[in-house]
Amino acid sequence: MSTASNRVVYWGTGRRKTAVARVRVVPGTGSITINGRPGDNYLNYNPSYLSAVKAPLDTLGLSAEYDLLVNVKGGGLNGQADAIKQGAARALCELSPDNRKPLKTEGHLSRDPRAKERRKYGLKKARKAPQFSKR
Repeated sequence: MSTASNRVVYWGTGRRKTAVARVRVVPGTGSITINGRPGDNYLNYNPSYLSAVKAPLDTLGLSAEYDLLVNVKGGGLNGQADAIKQGAARALCELSPDNRKPLKTEGHLSRDPRAKERRKYGLKKARKAPQFSKR
């Protein structure tokens, strides 16, 4: 928690695949700003991405009381949306320790460890081998 010009700000960091999101939760009207752009515009008006970003606030019923100010980099939109979700959940835990239990039961606080597998030599991708030829 930090106060900038008498405004209480709660910070949270979220990660997913190669995306990293730094999320600030500030009292407001429920707007989402991602990298200086409106959230729905940044996420291409995709309903699944938007619902993922809003999920922690909806779980606690605070979607109209707090704004999300997000800096995110790396990965694609899907990874970024999930990173924002985790960052917002962590910031809301900082807001009040009572928020932790409902967010944890919904799975918003857990880091999804799945990432792209590295490419191995002799193969075209991580597991795809070149076509076998007997002669």
